[in-house]
Formats: sequence, C-alpha cells, structure tokens
Amino acid sequence: MSYSLHKITEEVAREILSWTYLPPYDLYNSEVTEEALQEFAENPYYALYKDGALVGFYCTGYAAQVPIGYFFHAYPEGYLDIGLGMRPDLTGRGQGTAFLQFIIASIETTQPLRLTVAAFNKRAIALYEKFGFHKVSSFTNANDVSFLIMIRGE
Repeated sequence: MSYSLHKITEEVAREILSWTYLPPYDLYNSEVTEEALQEFAENPYYALYKDGALVGFYCTGYAAQVPIGYFFHAYPEGYLDIGLGMRPDLTGRGQGTAFLQFIIASIETTQPLRLTVAAFNKRAIALYEKFGFHKVSSFTNANDVSFLIMIRGE
C-alpha cells in the first residue's frame, strides 16, 4: 500500500487537532482553536493518506520549529525544518519507517533537513537516527520539557 499526499483542508486540520496521544506523548495534543486552524491554513502543512485514510501529516519551515527554541538560538539559517505527526492509534506499530521515508522523498530541497523532537520521545529519535539525523543541540522549555535539534544531510 502506498501513501498519498494532499494539502490540508480546514476539515482535516480539525481532525488532526482533535487527535489525543497518551502520556507521555500527550505533549503533542492540541486543541481546535481559530489560532491553530490559522496555523494550518497559513503554513505548508500536508496530509498523508494510506488506502484513503488519514494517517499523519508533515509541515516544513517555520511551522516545524518550537517557538521557545528562538531564545536558545536553536534555528540558524541554512536548513529546512520539518515537523511530522502520525495518527495516535498508529504510533508504536512499526509504521514509522515507511511513513518517514515517504515524507523525506516528498520534500524537494537542497538544504540539509532539521527537526525538533522531545528528548523523551525515544521511539522517534531512534527512527530519525535510522534516517541519518543526528543531535546538534538541545533546549528546555518553561515546563521542563527538553527538546533535541537533529539534522540530516550535512
């Protein structure tokens, strides 16, 4: 089965924003707000489907960065930031490799890729390392959640 990629509509954004992850991954939970919907509408977000079902999304650029990271100078120029999320009921089931492989193949850039991941998210970190990402820095937000900055292609 193959993935397909589509620009995110408001209806799909509402669905993604309503996803509920179990602890400790509940850090990634969101709420359907006008501000959140505007974020999806104004930035490069893409929905991934498999067999007609929404399975995840990714975004690039500023939208993929954690805003508090700016205070730590975590985002120097010269990289394309990517952010991604998989539907909660699909996580931890061995589907990450094909999911990330499709995303990376979909991105057209000559810049090295960069992503930000919560340091506790060992499953995601292991997947990113499998694809050649490596840690270059870290920062901690006001809630004592540590984030890693990882790059690939440099």
